[in-house]
Amino acid sequence: MTSWQVVRVVAGLFIVLSILLGAPSSPLFISEWWLAFTLFVGVNILQSGLTKWCLMETLLRKIGIKPGC
Repeated sequence: MTSWQVVRVVAGLFIVLSILLGAPSSPLFISEWWLAFTLFVGVNILQSGLTKWCLMETLLRKIGIKPGC
């Protein structure tokens, strides 16, 4: 996988996990504060789209994950 693919997979997993832990109707509900994490991920995706820069992607490239197109 390329760095941009890893970023998107991780972001998707974080969103799903935080919804499962933050939605009161979820069987895995812990606290509604988990929805703040969903907001954090969403803001980072928005920032990445606007600035064309993502810290996680930069870090992944530094540890040797190849960049994508």
